[in-house]
Amino acid sequence: MDYKNAGVDIEAGYRSVELMKKHVKETMRPEVLGGLGGFAGAFDLSGIKNMDEPVLLSGTDGCGTKVKLAFLMDKHDTIGIDAVAMCVNDIACSGGEPLFFLDYIACGKNYPEKIASIVSGVAEGCKQSGCALVGGETAEHPGLMPEDEYDLAGFAVGVADKKEIINGENIKPGDALIGMASSGVHSNGFSLVRKVFEMTKESLDTYYEELGGTLGEALIAPTRIYVKALKDIKDSGVKVKGCSHITGGGFYENIPRMLPEGVRAVVEKNSYEVPAIFKLLAEKGKIAEEMMYNTFNMGLGMVIAVDPADVEKTMEAIRAAGDRPYVVGRVEAGEKGVTLC
Repeated sequence: MDYKNAGVDIEAGYRSVELMKKHVKETMRPEVLGGLGGFAGAFDLSGIKNMDEPVLLSGTDGCGTKVKLAFLMDKHDTIGIDAVAMCVNDIACSGGEPLFFLDYIACGKNYPEKIASIVSGVAEGCKQSGCALVGGETAEHPGLMPEDEYDLAGFAVGVADKKEIINGENIKPGDALIGMASSGVHSNGFSLVRKVFEMTKESLDTYYEELGGTLGEALIAPTRIYVKALKDIKDSGVKVKGCSHITGGGFYENIPRMLPEGVRAVVEKNSYEVPAIFKLLAEKGKIAEEMMYNTFNMGLGMVIAVDPADVEKTMEAIRAAGDRPYVVGRVEAGEKGVTLC
């Protein structure tokens, strides 16, 4: 008896590392010390000495049950973008710059090419957000997970000068709310999605005119990363007063998280076009509108609050970063919360 007969293939692990090295290398920043394969990822922090009060920010998350879609479609090269996005968007939402990322892949059986494909997506997410992939772990769990399944999670660290942290404390009535378009469902609400649509290859390969593609293509579209857009807004001289990453809990849970007491966000539903995938979900699943806005991002992955005088400059910066902005509402005096009208 040996470890391989017990279900863990060490040689496959070595092969996975070799295959992923080229992807990891593409994410390197000058601050990264050493290479892939050490016991710890090392990152030189001497560059933050120019900050008055540097504060480290961290975020950890996974892709939820969206990974089931990757299994069914046998498409594994974008799910890693989702894992990175869920972490770095939270850091950027607080005013930070993501510095480095680590991933964790738990699998029933290590298929090196599949693992390398997953990591290629992680690397792509890191490149999009400007952070380095400094390490990770691939753990084989025979007997605990089916051989062809895996789970993916990650952890990111960023930094911000304390005076530039976005905490919402200065939001006041009259401030404008600007939303940034999402790329689709992102990585939240898939437990409901999988109840609405039959999760079979035939169903996912079905073409929908309103989607302009197949159902699978629309659902697996990777989460949008907003790091560059938020950095460009900051570089334009605009002070972002508050920022909400629209994840699990949709509008009702996430928008109030950026608000101080005594103010209320008012979002105008007709201020932008809700993407077709959400309309299809609501129709096929007979999901009430309130539940839709309480579960999904409904086409807005990030909502920020700015002074009304800064709206045009903010919109220009978002467009320059390659994202699509909308003025979606305003801040009013009232009980902390959100009103959709």
